[in-house]
Amino acid sequence: MSRRGLASTIATVGLLVVFLVVLLVPVPYVVYRPGPTVNLLQKVSAKEGGYVVRVSDGTRTYRDDGALRLLTVSPSGADGYITLAQALTAWVKPSEAVYKYDDIYAPDESADDVKAENQVAMVGSQDSAVAAALRELGYKVPTSVQILGIARGGPGDGAFDVRDRIVSVDGQKVGSVEGAVSAVQAVKPGATAAVVVVRDGKQITVRVKTVASADDPTQSALKVTVGQGYDFPVQVTVRIPEAIGGPSAGMMFAMSIYDTLTPGSLTGDSDIAGTGTIDAKGAVGAIGGIQQKLVAAQAAGAKLFLAPASNCDEVRGGPYDQEKMRVVKVSTFAQALDDVNAWREDHDAKLPTC
Repeated sequence: MSRRGLASTIATVGLLVVFLVVLLVPVPYVVYRPGPTVNLLQKVSAKEGGYVVRVSDGTRTYRDDGALRLLTVSPSGADGYITLAQALTAWVKPSEAVYKYDDIYAPDESADDVKAENQVAMVGSQDSAVAAALRELGYKVPTSVQILGIARGGPGDGAFDVRDRIVSVDGQKVGSVEGAVSAVQAVKPGATAAVVVVRDGKQITVRVKTVASADDPTQSALKVTVGQGYDFPVQVTVRIPEAIGGPSAGMMFAMSIYDTLTPGSLTGDSDIAGTGTIDAKGAVGAIGGIQQKLVAAQAAGAKLFLAPASNCDEVRGGPYDQEKMRVVKVSTFAQALDDVNAWREDHDAKLPTC
């Protein structure tokens, strides 16, 4: 090989190496991809037995052979940066979305922090869904203060259970979330607090040694997340994979609970998917990753998709086939039920869309 040819070969190889290195350089972005779906009307694994939505107090339930699908998004880069090659590939795929890392996660937030926050949001979402469904059925659902999350390794770890309802702290009655926080903060850091909770219908006293608050070392903390709870007249649990978190399945939880507690088939034995947060009064709110959820729903065979009205700008022109899956916009749980009932009777019924 001539000297010129050798130099050319070396230059080419060098450029290829540089190109490959550049593609493998980490970049501060997150990719959203369509995630798995869960039919909330189905049975869970044969090992566990029963259904995803379970009513444990003897209240009569009804089963539906259709599907009400919870939808998820699979993020890449939640525990660190993705490569430039991954970001560029996702940019050209209509079913995927690329976001700046700092637009999705706080700067000092770890993957464990994200998981813990999502689990707290999931507990709140399920409880709001149960409250919304039961109230739609005419039940009275009193509110309470409960534990939504417990920091691993904190003083509350092993002492409390998620959904413990707080009655009092060191003899001080608790009637609000703010009241619970204030009662704990009033305990001397390092002292043991006597916390009365209701667990599985029984009132018990939990004694926990407090620690100094990270925000104010003169105040105490138990390293638990406290939020709105409810005294449910019907005992409902929703069993889904622990890896699924966040508040975005609230509306579909409410719909599956309502369907389980009412005669007949809400779905008409068809396949319905949807997404949206929900509060205890039935208001449906916006969520993230709706375009990826549209793709996941259609791939799973959904014929109707319930989308929060506040997400309509993202739904328009989304990557789905409008001939195969109809999208209906919803603002409240009651409206969503009306629309599903109308669609069940007539798939061509006039319904609000994006």
